[in-house]
Amino acid sequence: AGHSSVLAAKAGFRLPINSYALQACVSEPVKPILDTVVLSPGCGVYVSQSDKGEIVIGGGLDRIPSYAQRGNLPTLEAVIAGVLEMFPIFGQLKLMRQWAGIVDVVPDSSPIIGPSPLPGLFLNCGWGTGGFKAIPAGGTLLAQLLASGKHNDISRPFDLDRFAT
Repeated sequence: AGHSSVLAAKAGFRLPINSYALQACVSEPVKPILDTVVLSPGCGVYVSQSDKGEIVIGGGLDRIPSYAQRGNLPTLEAVIAGVLEMFPIFGQLKLMRQWAGIVDVVPDSSPIIGPSPLPGLFLNCGWGTGGFKAIPAGGTLLAQLLASGKHNDISRPFDLDRFAT
């Protein structure tokens, strides 16, 4: 997803997307304590637990568009502060690794779902930081579009043409 605009350029069209590095890290494994994703819009942080027991922490977009997948210490500090605000006990955990993943962000903060200007190429991108949580619905909408050849009432507002019309 983080390279949708690069792929679109190779196909000969432009997408209204900026790509940013989203900070993420995982803790040492612990016994199961979370069975869902917890998201705090106030902190800009999400947390979940992997099947291996690691606490997966993410949030904090770097402010400058970039494809660099390296961490940013000041942003990571803000992410960790947000997690500790939600779960103070997590302050006892050791972090195992940290990285940045690339996310596509559209100016209206909504995804793009639908046909591209290149016939036969369809888009499902621009999910920003919510993609891994929302993509099951996005995939279903795209599958319906591919099968029927037309948008349904839910996917229509997310078509690329909204930026021209």
